[in-house]
Amino acid sequence: MTCEPRIMAVHAHPDDESSKGAATMAHYATIGRARVVTCTGGERGSILNPRLAGRTDIEENMPAIRRDEMAAAAQALGIEHTWLGFTDSGLPEGEPLPPLPDGCFAAIPLDEPVAKLVAEIREFRPQVLTTYNELGGYPHPDHIRVHEVSLAAVEAAADPDQFPEAGEPWTVSKVYYDVSFSPDRIQAFHNALMAEGLDSPFAEWMERRGRIPKRKVDARLNVSEFFPNRDQALLAHATQIDPDGFFMAVPRDIEKRVWPWEEFELVHSTVGYPDRIETDLFERIEE
Repeated sequence: MTCEPRIMAVHAHPDDESSKGAATMAHYATIGRARVVTCTGGERGSILNPRLAGRTDIEENMPAIRRDEMAAAAQALGIEHTWLGFTDSGLPEGEPLPPLPDGCFAAIPLDEPVAKLVAEIREFRPQVLTTYNELGGYPHPDHIRVHEVSLAAVEAAADPDQFPEAGEPWTVSKVYYDVSFSPDRIQAFHNALMAEGLDSPFAEWMERRGRIPKRKVDARLNVSEFFPNRDQALLAHATQIDPDGFFMAVPRDIEKRVWPWEEFELVHSTVGYPDRIETDLFERIEE
């Protein structure tokens, strides 16, 4: 491409940016501008790192702590970051599921977050935007809402009649869904660990493989050079990431050998669609 690459990734909670497409964002931050938009503050998140379990000082200050964690993660990735400013919906549990909390991100009228994201798009002017698929990647209400908001905002940002107070119209050239948690990737890691005689934490995933939808892959980027940035960003979210847990389970030399990629599904394009798997999200985009 002949212009400065600008990529925007829209995420639901702080830490999502570090587990989904993080190395890709770190890569593009070195050759252009990369901005993460986090829709909620993760206020209803629990402490998922067992090393910090029971820390009342953390539980009582979770919103502020998660903001600090996000700042550290953004620095590790070298990205720009902004908050959309909505409240975490939490993950409903029980049968039947309880209603969503009043005023949370997934329960407010769609136009509210769409208006804010349109303003972000028109100000940053990204050629490429990444987000979640219609299932949210997994069925968290905030992730599904991110999908809805992202696609609506991309369409509205290009329309001068929608949200005129949000700035001059801007057309996003390409929209991708992140395909981080693919069955093929999990299977490859599981097989590699078993071949090395190592314990695999993915056995349960293998049992549920039939329930994990396989997505179309249109872009595959070798960004293993930036896995250290991704890992530093993950560990910055200390309340959410166990250093001995799932995300750190595959030795990095095995990961780089077996699956050095991050993958994406192209779902919107004003510059045509590839006849092969892309190796650059900015392919076919020109000034």
